[in-house]
Amino acid sequence: MADSVYKVIELIGSSDKSWEDAAKNAVETAGKSLKNLRIAEIDKLDMTVEGGKVVAYRARVMVSFKYES
Repeated sequence: MADSVYKVIELIGSSDKSWEDAAKNAVETAGKSLKNLRIAEIDKLDMTVEGGKVVAYRARVMVSFKYES
């Protein structure tokens, strides 16, 4: 591997269906404006509860992409 620099950012995606969809939404939305996405790592999962029922899922995702100057 050649010398490279990568930047890591934190994203939070949400979904009313699943944590998987929440993480996918975060990464795919970021991918529309960030080039060279490399790795996505799930950092934390949580959900919103209303009236004793789960109404939303959230995934905190750490995403890295190649830094180009």
